[in-house]
Amino acid sequence: MDGPEYDIRKVRNIGIVAHIDAGKTTLTERILYYTGKIHKMGEVHEGTAEMDWMDQERERGITITAAATTVRWRGRQINIIDTPGHVDFTAEVERSLRVLDGAVVVFSGVEGVESQSETVWRQADRYRVPRIAFINKLDRVESDFPAALRAIEARLGAVALPLLFPWRDPDGRLLGMVDVLRGEAIRWDRASRGETFERLPLPAEARADYERYRDQLFERLAELSDEVAEAYLAGEEVPPEAVLPLIRKAAVERRWVPVLGGSALGNIGVQPVLDAVVDFLPSPLDVPPVEGFGPDGHRTETRQPDPSEPLAALVFKVATDPYAGRLLYTRIYSGALSEGETVLNATSGHKVRVTKLFRLHAGRRERLERAMAGDIVGLISSDRVLTGDTLCDPGHPLHLEPIAFPEPVVFMAVEPRSEAEEEALLSALDKIAQEDPTFHVREDESTGQLLVGGMGELHLEVQLRRVREEFGV
Repeated sequence: MDGPEYDIRKVRNIGIVAHIDAGKTTLTERILYYTGKIHKMGEVHEGTAEMDWMDQERERGITITAAATTVRWRGRQINIIDTPGHVDFTAEVERSLRVLDGAVVVFSGVEGVESQSETVWRQADRYRVPRIAFINKLDRVESDFPAALRAIEARLGAVALPLLFPWRDPDGRLLGMVDVLRGEAIRWDRASRGETFERLPLPAEARADYERYRDQLFERLAELSDEVAEAYLAGEEVPPEAVLPLIRKAAVERRWVPVLGGSALGNIGVQPVLDAVVDFLPSPLDVPPVEGFGPDGHRTETRQPDPSEPLAALVFKVATDPYAGRLLYTRIYSGALSEGETVLNATSGHKVRVTKLFRLHAGRRERLERAMAGDIVGLISSDRVLTGDTLCDPGHPLHLEPIAFPEPVVFMAVEPRSEAEEEALLSALDKIAQEDPTFHVREDESTGQLLVGGMGELHLEVQLRRVREEFGV
């Protein structure tokens, strides 16, 4: 949808967030496969996941850095950021939610709501991000869909709206999912690794659960629409087309959270997540326009998500790029941005030139000539730009609110092996600190030692290993 056919109504900017090991990257991997972005499904446990592109991520089997990609589904452009689940990398989630319009929150059907699930939920609340929930791992015998639903409501204070629930055989094995809106069962094909699926008449063993979930759904919908309430009370059939706009409105306004389920690893229930992203999560036009401060630093100005408005963009992540220096992950809120254009860094007050513009896909990228309002892209600039900086039209300065990051909680002393390496070590640490605002470098006043600070031992271990492997110090 780049170029003349770009339609901002058909754009979705979403994050996939969860507690560690809930299956977030596995879900993203299936999304990439079913949308045709990749042609071989990678697995986290085998170290072949496409979105875990760093060597350390593949070795450890965890996501360390937020990775961006773009897929297409039902004629929509979906920009996805897959975020880490480990508490040490919570700043990656923070910076991602700041620039996203919607989120898919993944829960384990076995563990339910976990500590980091609560953290990311509160972060999404803080940035007023509409969300849908996916209860994963329902193929596990010990999974409990109703318990996970209850936990979402009790621990997160959300109003859960189950749209799919598990269809099981008498032994509790997962056969597929039941669609509450359409009164049908869905069974995924094992041979095609879940790429194809069939809709079947409602099985007798699922009828009692279906009627219960359907009653709950229509009781909620009746709060929003008198027509739906009357039709439902009269026992009339209410078509999904009449209901989808109501669910979308409630989700975008953050009244309710549509809930789906399945097994990402078992290739069950993934396509309905994509459908829900299209149907229920907002486009950039559905969220309030971005606000910032004018040149005087006091007057608030807004920018509409429109390519014809003056440019306003936020750099939410800086990554050291082995070929191009520093890659800036950027959300464009208004206006358009072209390769070669000179823009104002409103934070530093300096003008910078956009030397290259990219569509991002994990560790790879594809050149773009131009990017529009509502998009998330990568760019290379001629001058230094930091995380949280605003790039804008030099003729219409605007300073967007920067991203707030927590202070480090763990410190560790580091020293080079020899004096000759001291300068290289300081340079490498400085580059990582510019990239990661929660990684701090300072000299201890009393001992003269060089200290690095971060969000936890794993965080420091990962970054110091990068100093050795990426910077050769």
